[in-house]
Amino acid sequence: MAHLRSRRRLALAVPVVLSLTASLGFLPSAASAATSAATAARAADGPGLAYVVNTRTDHRTIESVQEAITRNGGTVVASYDRIGVIVVHSPNPDFGARMRAVRGVQSAGATRTAPLTAAGTTDEGAVQVLSKAEAAKTSRAAAPGEEPLEADQWDLRAIGADKAATINPGSRHVTVGVIDTGVDDTHPDIAPNFSASQSASCVSGKADTTYGAWRPADADHYHGTHVAGEIAAARNGIGVAGVAPGVKVASITVAQPDATSLFYPESVVCAFVFAADHGIEITNNSYYVDPWLYNCMDDPDQRAIVDAVNRAQLYAQRKGTLNVASAGNSNDDLDSDALTDDSSPDDATPQTRTVDPHKCFDVPTQLPGVVTVSAVGVKGAKAYYSSYGRGVVDVAGPGGDRYQIPDTPSKNGRILSTLPNGQYGFLQGTSMASPHVAAVAALLKSSHPHATPAQLQALLKAEADNPGCPAEPYDGDGDGVVDATCVGGKRVNGFYGFGVVNALRAVK
Repeated sequence: MAHLRSRRRLALAVPVVLSLTASLGFLPSAASAATSAATAARAADGPGLAYVVNTRTDHRTIESVQEAITRNGGTVVASYDRIGVIVVHSPNPDFGARMRAVRGVQSAGATRTAPLTAAGTTDEGAVQVLSKAEAAKTSRAAAPGEEPLEADQWDLRAIGADKAATINPGSRHVTVGVIDTGVDDTHPDIAPNFSASQSASCVSGKADTTYGAWRPADADHYHGTHVAGEIAAARNGIGVAGVAPGVKVASITVAQPDATSLFYPESVVCAFVFAADHGIEITNNSYYVDPWLYNCMDDPDQRAIVDAVNRAQLYAQRKGTLNVASAGNSNDDLDSDALTDDSSPDDATPQTRTVDPHKCFDVPTQLPGVVTVSAVGVKGAKAYYSSYGRGVVDVAGPGGDRYQIPDTPSKNGRILSTLPNGQYGFLQGTSMASPHVAAVAALLKSSHPHATPAQLQALLKAEADNPGCPAEPYDGDGDGVVDATCVGGKRVNGFYGFGVVNALRAVK
């Protein structure tokens, strides 16, 4: 798999529902026909790019904009009329600028910088596959009633998920949608709780519900399967257990199937809309939308990305879906005045830039109503890699930390979960913290079936345990250098938000 990227989130002080000033549209005249002909000729020589065109949602506007798309050398891939987002491919290098001049278009821009020739996740470091010898050792240490590998799942005990499962393992009427690299639903720990009817591939920007389309492209696209197991691996006497082993999981694949494994905006738009329309109560989002680590509002392409994805995730919220996202693995203070982005665009040659975190947004985690999750290790302290920030992080969850060593058979501080082809392995990252929170949210939804997304978020915060800021300067990797500064008090602070989620409290 390609280099795995960090996740972040900022406070939502800046509104991201955009409305750009529209100018006059193209008229059906001889002059516009000539312009269209010239555009088409010029477009034939350009590289193909993907775009999002965001419009008003009335039928007349959408129809008019689609006509303008065709005139300007674009091809509609998918049109999400209820939110006014149109996914387009075009080889016309002027396509974005021309569409921004069309009446009814509120924002428009390219969703990538590389041509359409091929096809991000947030775990920190490579996966460590559990060997047969390690599995045998762990199985011998399993207590009565535990899953064979549960002795290595310190994360379940850290949030009371093992005890919660004996009270309420979660409802079969609650589904968590894993928006990710795909889920191997044939895995024996995932198969019992997998919902095929709520799964699809959104890689193209348009939902493909063909049987099996939701599966990972290959074993290197392991991320989504690991996340799914953390949420809902069945207590069936095989392997591991999930935090909410009674709920369902669905797979909405958005990662490109090649080595880049990039998560483009049009795929994520499709995923949120699909989740909302298929009754998914909670989505887990352990990624950031490529190719920009931060999407800056003074750039028309990046502005359009924020607009499109925000429309989709707000639509999901209105339909009753709670969206949970990981905060990032850069150990960045997301409440700071400026951040350095040296990884964007990640589909081409990155350029170093300084961004204002109040004007440049990490998508989707910074969007309104999204639950942002930081990571802790076995000691309950902030993981050394986890990004943080007062007013940014909502809650925390176990994400693993190789410097915080558990008293388990493997002595591995990372998170053990499912991998494709019936395997198991360890990962660490805010990617792993987010599904723990999504699973606790699923337990809350099981106990409070009529709770709205906003109410679920409030319940998550209310049941969390906040350790407060550390008394000593924070040195996560133990090298003698202060790595981060926690701001806030016992109730809410920059490291943990309102605290580490608690599965046992969620079911009581």
